[in-house]
Amino acid sequence: MVFKIPLSFPEFSLMEGQYLQQALQSGQLATNGPFIHQFETKLSKRLKTHQVVALNSGTSALHLALVLLGIGPGDEVICQSFTFCASANPIVYLGAKPVFVDSESETWNISPEILEDTILSRIALGKKPKAIVCVHLFGLPAKMKEIMDISGKYQIPVIEDAAEAVGSTLNGQLCGTFGTLGIYSFNGNKIITSGGGGALIGQDSSLIEKARYLSTQAREDLPYYHHLDIGYNYKMTNMAAAVGLAQLERLDEIVMRRKHINQQYKELMADFPGISFQENSGATDSNFWLTSILIDEEIAGFTNDRLRVVLLKNGIETRFLWKPLHLQPIYREVPFYGGKVAENLFLRGLCLPSSTSLSREDQEHIVKLIEKEYKKVV
Repeated sequence: MVFKIPLSFPEFSLMEGQYLQQALQSGQLATNGPFIHQFETKLSKRLKTHQVVALNSGTSALHLALVLLGIGPGDEVICQSFTFCASANPIVYLGAKPVFVDSESETWNISPEILEDTILSRIALGKKPKAIVCVHLFGLPAKMKEIMDISGKYQIPVIEDAAEAVGSTLNGQLCGTFGTLGIYSFNGNKIITSGGGGALIGQDSSLIEKARYLSTQAREDLPYYHHLDIGYNYKMTNMAAAVGLAQLERLDEIVMRRKHINQQYKELMADFPGISFQENSGATDSNFWLTSILIDEEIAGFTNDRLRVVLLKNGIETRFLWKPLHLQPIYREVPFYGGKVAENLFLRGLCLPSSTSLSREDQEHIVKLIEKEYKKVV
C-alpha cells in the first residue's frame, strides 16, 4: 500500500546520486570498492574509540557479534522482550536459547532490576547466561550505567542493539559504544539508510578484524580460495556504502529534524488528555527515530487500534509498538522474567509518522484527525 504520509521514509540529497554514479562508473558494485572503506572510516571517526565493519544488515551484525562472543548450542543469552524479533532470532541461529526480560516504564527498555534477578535465577539453575542483548527502542537510550554495572558484576558481555539509535547519546556518549560490541542498522526506514545495511562496532580491534574476515566467507589471504572457518556473505556492498556515506555526512541534520518533528507533535498535542509520549529523562538524548505515544483509553476514550484504523483510512501510516517477544507464538516456550510493562506498552502504544520530509501541514493534519476522535467520544 502506498501511503500519502508514510511512517518513516528516507530523504535524499544530490550527494547520494553523485556517489552512486561514481560507484557505477567505477564498476565496483559488490563487496569491494572505495565507498565501503570511506563509510567505515567516517563512522569510526564519529565513534572516536570504536572500529567499524560495514555489513548488509543489522541482523547480520548481531549474528556476528554473538559468533565473536563464542555463543553456541545450548548457551543462554538474555534478551530484551520488548523489541523486534531480529534482536533475538540470531541467538536461535546459533542453537543458543534466548531468555526474555521485561522493560521498565521510564525508557521502555530492559529493566536493570529484573535483568539482575534473571541472572541470579539462571545461575541458581546452573545456567549462567553467556551474553546480554539490550536495545535502545525508538532511539531512546537504555539505562546503560546500571546495565554495564551488572555486566561487570557477573562478567557477562553486553551487545547493544542500537539499530534504532544511530546518533542518540547518553551523557554525551553515543549509543552502541557502551557494550562489548554494538550494532547499527541502515535499513530503508531507519534514521539514515544505505538501502539495506548495518554495522558492527567495537573497541577490540581483534574482534572487529575477525568480523571483517567472517563477513566475506572467511576467505584466507591467498591467491586461491582457502577456508579455515565457516564464514558468511554479510559484507556491505560498494553501492550501499555510497548511499550510506552521503546519508552519514548529513546525520546531524537528520537527527535534528527528527527531534524537531517530535517536539512539534508534543506542542500540537499538549492539551490532549490520555496521550503521553516517550520522553528523554536525565542525560538521555534520543534521536527520536519514531515519535511514539501511549493512549490511555479510559481518559482519551479511544484505543491505539481505533486511532490506527482512522489514520489508515486517511492514507496515514502508523505502527503499533513492538509486540513483546515472550508473547510471540514462535517463542512461547522461552523463559520470561518480569511483569506486564512490555505488554501494557504494546497494548497502548502507537508510532506516528516521523519522516524528515514530514511537513508542519502534515503534522497538523494528523493531529486534527486525532482531535476528531475526542469529539466523537463527547
